[in-house]
Amino acid sequence: MESHLAQYNIARLVAALDDPRIADFVANLDRVNRLGDQSPGFAWRYQTEEGNSTSVRVRDDELILVNFTVWESIEALFEFTYRSGHAEVYRRRREWFEAPREAHLVLWWVPAGHLPSLQEAEERLDHLRAHGPTPQAFTFKQRFPPPPLRRSTASSPRRTIA
Repeated sequence: MESHLAQYNIARLVAALDDPRIADFVANLDRVNRLGDQSPGFAWRYQTEEGNSTSVRVRDDELILVNFTVWESIEALFEFTYRSGHAEVYRRRREWFEAPREAHLVLWWVPAGHLPSLQEAEERLDHLRAHGPTPQAFTFKQRFPPPPLRRSTASSPRRTIA
């Protein structure tokens, strides 16, 4: 079965979402999400009925936001993150988010068509923090290849939005 890349990252806001200091981030959120959704290699994005994940709370902290996606390849995610319109907003992240003190982004391989849970993502981030990069939880800087392909007759959807 083909593998896709799951990506999960968390970031702590410098102020609440309705604070004027965060206004430009909020103003760009829908545009950046659309850009990701339309990017080559995009497969899925975790979101609520509002179309984003800003209301999702993890780690008992009202100021932490999550970003959780699945991509067809690590190269597709890299291109979107650093070489698309996302990069201009990403470069401004310190205006809106505290500098991370520990690992905040984790990557791992999932079977194509699998939609990982928020719990799974949190566990992968905790694994990375506890053990460093491994095939179960890694980073852009220390990558691991997808598991060997296994033959499967099942087909999986190209795009699935929760």
